[in-house]
Amino acid sequence: MKKVLFALTAVLGLSLALVATGCGGGGGGGSDDDDTPAAESGSSDSTGLVAVPGATFDGTTAITGSSVFISGRTITIPNLMVCDHEVTQAEYQSVMESNPSNFQDNPASGETQANRPVEYVSWYDAIMYCNRRSDGEGKTPCYKVNGNADTNQWGYTPHAGNSISGSITCDFNANGYRLPTEAEWEYLARGGNLTNTNQTTYSGTGDIGNLAWYTTNSGSKTHEVKKKTKNSLDLYDMSGNVWEWCWDWYDSISTSTPPTDAASGSLRVLRGGGWSSDASGCSCTVSNRGGDNPSGRSFNYGFRVVSSRSE
Repeated sequence: MKKVLFALTAVLGLSLALVATGCGGGGGGGSDDDDTPAAESGSSDSTGLVAVPGATFDGTTAITGSSVFISGRTITIPNLMVCDHEVTQAEYQSVMESNPSNFQDNPASGETQANRPVEYVSWYDAIMYCNRRSDGEGKTPCYKVNGNADTNQWGYTPHAGNSISGSITCDFNANGYRLPTEAEWEYLARGGNLTNTNQTTYSGTGDIGNLAWYTTNSGSKTHEVKKKTKNSLDLYDMSGNVWEWCWDWYDSISTSTPPTDAASGSLRVLRGGGWSSDASGCSCTVSNRGGDNPSGRSFNYGFRVVSSRSE
């Protein structure tokens, strides 16, 4: 049985809580809401989207340390367009017309506030952003609440620590923006490598200092995206900077045959660790899992977007 840690961490005077599993260490984020072959890497386009070919994991040989790519489980990762960076404050504000981020002042020398990742966003805020951005770019939105993709009909106020009421579904065939599934996220973080050969501890290399902003080098703040080394799929910051929301419910993968994701729950998945994560607690590793209430907000929580592609 996997060990689940409920860690309370005081960061900048605020109390944060995140549930994390996967490698015997503590989580690095927290809620502050009030209530198989390696894929070929692509080059990013003008919007920072990278074409990533899909793959199938047949469950014959589990990936050591993974709670997702396990024996007996078949997972097909579709062809994707993936944002090579975490959604920035400028990108978020251009769509949502507001910026809830805690880190809007005092960027590191040579950096700008606009290009730091947006944070203090809930899972609900993230899916609303996805639909609104999709609408704005003439794409078909992925998310529906009670069958309605129009965010104006959701009865939801962003950044208020509240919840979206109703049944939330995702159309994975739509060409709009969405959060990655947990399996997609881990596939991307592993550079498309679904074998036990040449796996790295973190997303890109085994040296966390070269590719991640974390507690030792972050200076207790977020940093501009794309300042650290990218991984083999040309994706940045998949370890560190901010934790990234995923679509899935957070629960241990079922022991059924084949094992499946949780169909419901109280927490949504967070991955990748953030600026306050400790390397010794392995929060920034490609295998570590975290989760929080979908209404949870923290200056550790952000997200990146993906989009399905047919070719």
